[in-house]
Amino acid sequence: MKNLRPSQLVPGMVVAEDLFDFNNQLILSKGQILTDSLITRLAFYSIYQVKIEDEITADVANMDHPYSEKVKSSPEYAKFKKQFEQDVRNFKNVMNTLLVDGSPIDISMLLENTIGIFNFDESRFSVFDMLHNMRDYDDATYAHCMNVALICNMFARWLRLSPIQIKEATISGMLHDIGKVKIPDSIIKKPAKLTESEFEVIKTHPRQGYDLLASSKMSDTIRNAVLLHHERFDGSGYPFGLFGNKLGLYTKMVSIADVYDAMTSARVYRGPLCPFAAVKLFEDEGFQKYDPELILTFLNNVVNTYLLTDVRLSNGAIGKVVLINKAKLSRPTIKTYEGFIDLTAHPELEIEALI
Repeated sequence: MKNLRPSQLVPGMVVAEDLFDFNNQLILSKGQILTDSLITRLAFYSIYQVKIEDEITADVANMDHPYSEKVKSSPEYAKFKKQFEQDVRNFKNVMNTLLVDGSPIDISMLLENTIGIFNFDESRFSVFDMLHNMRDYDDATYAHCMNVALICNMFARWLRLSPIQIKEATISGMLHDIGKVKIPDSIIKKPAKLTESEFEVIKTHPRQGYDLLASSKMSDTIRNAVLLHHERFDGSGYPFGLFGNKLGLYTKMVSIADVYDAMTSARVYRGPLCPFAAVKLFEDEGFQKYDPELILTFLNNVVNTYLLTDVRLSNGAIGKVVLINKAKLSRPTIKTYEGFIDLTAHPELEIEALI
């Protein structure tokens, strides 16, 4: 048996022991064979490690991800990637200055140095298509923070927030995980199972981030978003088990953006997760954990991003998303060569991939 992080898992691996979340809820049972959807579920629940059996029972990894390759070969992606890399470097330099000499963060300067990525002009592909293919980084924390900042920036616009609120939501996303830079590599990168005390150290990263920002001039709502981004609307999160309206707007936005980015990220055996699969998981398990009004706004806008996109269904049929079903966002109507398929009327079918 061995302990692996979710990013190291592949379909076909077998879970070696029962796995519980922070609230002691059973997530996976011993003996379960991992599928792509189950691995994605681990990201949804912010699971750090999984004990698996040494043998893989089946090779069910899907290496077919033409949509991802189409995105990565486009000139838009090349432009986005160049700017993204520059912005991540700038962000890392700002944080290194804070860590080395304790210099407070100038929010206006931070945004000025990382604003290029927010000026992306969508054309054939969405910002989501771009950012979820940006995975070739050793500095995964900084890249993830940049992704969450970009998602929060878009989310704030969807919510029609004021320019100041858009700025603050963006900064909240950018800084949400910076406490991880204070966690020792011996724990963050440990290949063996984390001890209970080591796991508790990892869970301190929200407080570490909050404390890092103590000398910086920023609103309490931003610092609280850093401190509370692992809290959940139903009280099942940490570090305080807060719930409902005790969580601020930016906190609730960042928690959604954070888990969406973790769920949809590209993996070794496939490109980015099909967004409709991520939306389905939110619909099935997320309406209690996240503010219902916010999550509906977020999911509505995500699926509308993929209106008129070509998809492949689980029965092999090829078609185009032509109508979003408001009552079940993950199951739109697809126009195929043989006619229209309303997925709400066909529970046996799913959108397997974007193509």
